[in-house]
Amino acid sequence: MNAGTAALLEVADLSLEFRTRSGTVRALEHVSLALPESGSLGLVGESGSGKSVLSFAVLGIQDAAARITSGAIRFDGKDLLANDGAAMKALRGRELAMIFQNPRVALNPIRQVGRQIEDVLARHTDLRGKALRTRAIECLSEVRIPDPERRYSAYPFELSGGMCQRVMIAIALACRPRLLIADEPTTGLDVTTQAAIMRLIRDLGREKGMATLLITHDLGLAREFCDRIAVMHAGHIVETGLTEDLFRAPAHPYTAQLIRATPVGQAKLENLASIPGNLPDLRRTDLPACRFAERCMQRQAGCERALPQHDIGEQQRVACHYPLIEPSMEVMHASIA
Repeated sequence: MNAGTAALLEVADLSLEFRTRSGTVRALEHVSLALPESGSLGLVGESGSGKSVLSFAVLGIQDAAARITSGAIRFDGKDLLANDGAAMKALRGRELAMIFQNPRVALNPIRQVGRQIEDVLARHTDLRGKALRTRAIECLSEVRIPDPERRYSAYPFELSGGMCQRVMIAIALACRPRLLIADEPTTGLDVTTQAAIMRLIRDLGREKGMATLLITHDLGLAREFCDRIAVMHAGHIVETGLTEDLFRAPAHPYTAQLIRATPVGQAKLENLASIPGNLPDLRRTDLPACRFAERCMQRQAGCERALPQHDIGEQQRVACHYPLIEPSMEVMHASIA
């Protein structure tokens, strides 16, 4: 993001841990990212990297065992961590909204989908009575659900997976939020439906001037639908930048390996490369400063030191002692570990 561009969402030096019977899990460590008004940011990385944990922290719906140990989450300049429960409830659904991974689980199975849209509208708007129903039907129409008047009375089990996901989007966008978080919104959908859902999210974001945070393990999906990408590994943001910059010249070894493992165009199966090893156990007390070090082909002794943040030009930043491309002359030494 350009230095002069104000952020709608800013996560600054955020650390979060879970207290469990088997030890403390340091799920997020010194995470920072920014998303401008109307922008689209893809948060990518393997399953278990901490992407959903970060999104739940932004919305204030993290697990009871979670504890934020440092940092700030700012929305429109205001620190969300300073809000009490009532203030966050007022924001969720109105200013901040989320599409969850599994719509069949997220939707109430014994309530008509139109009524579920009305529930959000009744909480955050002055609409009542027939006006609620009218607006709910409009919401179904906006997400391209055919015959919305009839679908209003349907139950989730009567709808396909793709149609349930459209209902989830309708609920999320009912109050025209300024920020939409889409957490793996195409999970379990066929390829054709996936493309339709992603085009819908992108088009509605553009029409309504809404910022979008797309959480996905699919780097190809993020490339197609996001302006910028933040790469996450084991609770660290290891690289951020403009989407095409990252694909053209990845600076972090993990980003490069993710790209090599991503099918692009007419790539042949034999040309895809898996990433060696697994995510580290975040309960360990002996984790190296770089949590990718034990999987990295370029590991050197210096990787044990606290990680710097290198600027690559004006738009790209990498957390690595030995980036794949030369950093700019100005180097920021703020540690993330």
